[in-house]
Amino acid sequence: MAYMFIFGCFSLMGVVGVLAARVGYRGEVCDRSVGYDVPAEVKADTVLRERANRLVAFWCTGAAVLSVAPLVPLGAVMLSDGGKSVSTRGLVVFALYAMAVVSVGSYPFEKIKHLGTHTDP
Repeated sequence: MAYMFIFGCFSLMGVVGVLAARVGYRGEVCDRSVGYDVPAEVKADTVLRERANRLVAFWCTGAAVLSVAPLVPLGAVMLSDGGKSVSTRGLVVFALYAMAVVSVGSYPFEKIKHLGTHTDP
C-alpha cells in the first residue's frame, strides 16, 4: 500500500511539473489567470518576462523528467506481487529524492521573485 502511495506522489509530481512547464513554454507565466503571481517589474519588462517563461519551462520540465525515474523501480516492486520490497534505506532515498525534485521544480519561482530587483545576465 505504501508503494502505491509513493508511486502516486511521484506520478502527481510529474503531472504538475509538465503542467507548469507548459505554462512556461506557452509564455503565460506572467498572466495571472493562467500563470503565477510575479513581481510588477517582471510583468512590465519584456526581457524579464521572457526570462521568467524560460526559467519555468526549463526547470519544471527537468522536475517532471526527474519525477518519472523512481516510477520504474516502484513499478517493478508493485508488479512483483510481494516478491520484492524496498528497504528502509530505500524509502529514505525516495524521500530525499522527492525533496530534490521539489527543489528543482520550485527554483524558478524563487528566482522570479528576485528578477526585478537584480540585473541578472
